[in-house]
Amino acid sequence: MIQFHIQPDSDIPASTQLYNQIHFAIASRQYPPGHRLPSTRQLAMQTGLHRNTISKVYRQLEDDGVVESQAGSGIYVKAPGDESTARLKTPTMEQFPQAHKLIKQNLDELLKQGCSLNQAREMFLAEVDWRLRCSARVLVTSPSEDIGAGELMTSQLEDALKIPVQLVPLEELAQILDQARSGTVVTSHYFSAAAEEIAAPRSVRVIPLDIYDYGQEIQLLVNLPKDSCLGLVSVSTGFLRASAVIVHSLRGENLLVMTAHPNDTFRLNAMVRSAHTIASFDRASCAAVKATVAAAREDLIRPPKLYCCDTYIGDKSINLLKRELGLE
Repeated sequence: MIQFHIQPDSDIPASTQLYNQIHFAIASRQYPPGHRLPSTRQLAMQTGLHRNTISKVYRQLEDDGVVESQAGSGIYVKAPGDESTARLKTPTMEQFPQAHKLIKQNLDELLKQGCSLNQAREMFLAEVDWRLRCSARVLVTSPSEDIGAGELMTSQLEDALKIPVQLVPLEELAQILDQARSGTVVTSHYFSAAAEEIAAPRSVRVIPLDIYDYGQEIQLLVNLPKDSCLGLVSVSTGFLRASAVIVHSLRGENLLVMTAHPNDTFRLNAMVRSAHTIASFDRASCAAVKATVAAAREDLIRPPKLYCCDTYIGDKSINLLKRELGLE
C-alpha cells in the first residue's frame, strides 16, 4: 500500500496534503482506474488523521470527477471512458485472446438487444472510421492558469507521435470544438473531468494521459540531507504547487523548498545562489537553470547539483495513445 505522509505542524492543511498525494497517485497511475482506495479507517491508522478529514478529501476527489463511491463497497478510481476499447486494433485471436473474448461478450449483448449481425458490424466499423477521422487532429488542453502543463504535454507528444499537436486553453476548447468536425482531445488526468464535460456534448472523445510517476526523483528527495535547500523549476505552475506540497508532506520542515518558472530570472538567480540541489522538469527549465548557473558561476562558492527530467507523460500512456490514434 502506498504510504502517505502528513506534517501535522504545517501551515498547509492536512486535508490539502492528503488530497495532493492521492491525486498524484491517481494521475501517475500508481492507483489505476478501477483501483479501490484505502478505507478511511486504514488511512486514519496510517496518517493519524480523523476519519472525517479523510472522508472530506474523498468527497473532494469525487466532486472533481477523479473517484467514484460504490455503495457498500468503497471508493474507486474513476475510469474516464472505456479504456479497454483503446487497446483494440483489429487483433488476431492468437495475439489478444482476452480482447477477442471481450468482443464476443459485447457482440452477444448487442444480439440480446435485438441488433442483427450486419447492424453490429456497421456500428463497429462506423466507430472505427470515426476514431480514425478523429486521429487526424489532436488537441492538447489545460487551463489557462496552468498552460505550462499543456506545453509539457504538447512538446512530449509531438516528439513521440511525429504528428502536429495543437495546444488549446481549456477555456477556449468549446469554441474550437464547435468549429471542428472531428478531433481527439488529450489532457492529463488532472484536467480530464473538465475536458470531458466540454467535449462529451459535442461527441468528441477525450483521452486522459497518465503523468510520469517521478519515482527516481522522489527517491532523490528522500535522500537529501536534512536542512538542504531544494529548488524546483517547471513551466507548469500547477506542477510546482503540487510538487511543493508533496515535498513538504514527505520531508516537512527539514527541507527548504524554492520554486521558480524558467522565465522568472530573479527567482532563478536567487535559487542558484541558495539551493544545494535544483530539479528541473522540462527542457526549457533545464536550459534556463544551466544558463543561470553559468552566468553566476564566478559568484558561486558551491554550484548547486542539477537534476534534469524532461518526462511528463508516462511511457505506457504514450504507447496506448499511439494505438488509439492508429500510429502503430
